[in-house]
Amino acid sequence: MSSNTQASSASSPSRRVLLRTALAGTAAAGSAASVLGLGSVFPASAAESAGVGAGAVDGGARPASPEEALRRLAAGNRRWAAYRQQHPHESRSVRLQVAREQHPFAIVLGCVDSRVPPELVFDQGLGDLLTVRAAGEVLDEAVLGSIAYGVLELDVPLVLVLAHQSCGAVGAAVHADETGTRLPAHIQYLAEQIRPSIDHGQHGEARVAATIDAHARRTRALLAAEPDLAARIAAGRLAVAVARYDLADQKVRMLRTG
Repeated sequence: MSSNTQASSASSPSRRVLLRTALAGTAAAGSAASVLGLGSVFPASAAESAGVGAGAVDGGARPASPEEALRRLAAGNRRWAAYRQQHPHESRSVRLQVAREQHPFAIVLGCVDSRVPPELVFDQGLGDLLTVRAAGEVLDEAVLGSIAYGVLELDVPLVLVLAHQSCGAVGAAVHADETGTRLPAHIQYLAEQIRPSIDHGQHGEARVAATIDAHARRTRALLAAEPDLAARIAAGRLAVAVARYDLADQKVRMLRTG
């Protein structure tokens, strides 16, 4: 097939309709998030819950352990979901400090979706998070290298794979798998990376929702198996966790991995 033919096929109306259908389907699936059994909301201590009510903001030293880092993210998400976000660490002094050096306490691997910016979802500020974003949290060499940089060079103790409700990349992959239609250009690559996670035991919107979770868990497992990361996990210096953000209530819920 010539390059011109390929270009014409990639931009054909049927391909565009497939993508729009996939996006619409995942939006509908998202409305059932409360009954999907996604696991518990980020754990909250009594002190942290009280802090949200008082409008407290994260402070003190950078989290040094995976557990501390996860608690910091959890507290920020509770502020965000309660509409009490503080947009911390944006002052003049912080801007001057991070211009000289950075010490992020967590890496968030999230989707490119415009509705799920990690710094807002977790109510964090400058220098707090190293964010890596790829449609559907798909791994490639650039994503792996970016995460490895944060862990090995910046000594970040936590990597969080953050899936989200109504993921268009996952919806497109499911529709392509069901119809046998090839997706346009590089979007096909995304579908091929997501395909192993498709839950064929589910149907319709439930299949998309289940695949969102399954793909996030698979991505987390692949990361945890990377030799350099695995060594740090074994030493207790790193944790790789997985969670899902629900657009309906703005809460992040941990996904079980075992």
